[in-house]
Amino acid sequence: VQLQASGGGLVQAGGSLRLSCAASGSTFSIKLMGWYRQAPGKQRELVARISSSGSTNYADSVKGRFSISADNAKNTVSLQMNSLKPEDTAVYYCNAYCVTPHGLNDYWGQGTQVTVSS
Repeated sequence: VQLQASGGGLVQAGGSLRLSCAASGSTFSIKLMGWYRQAPGKQRELVARISSSGSTNYADSVKGRFSISADNAKNTVSLQMNSLKPEDTAVYYCNAYCVTPHGLNDYWGQGTQVTVSS
């Protein structure tokens, strides 16, 4: 599975950004897709994810502000980020969790920088 992320950039606090991630390859094996982020000096953390059945979960810090959605026909997942805060500044990574007869695999897209200025 290959993941191509897009979006991100610089925005002022209170603004919005949208991240998108397109999956290709063995997309039939994808069970979960989501976004993680890593701020300087911090560990990578889950932001939001969506299952192949459409169930979602979010980090407490983004609940009510971020929304994840999937277009299964296009094998894409998007993250709409509203009411952005400076603490949302990080490199955001798209992730796909895949299950095949050969085992479990995590795939990562290239990171995309999100910078929120105060």
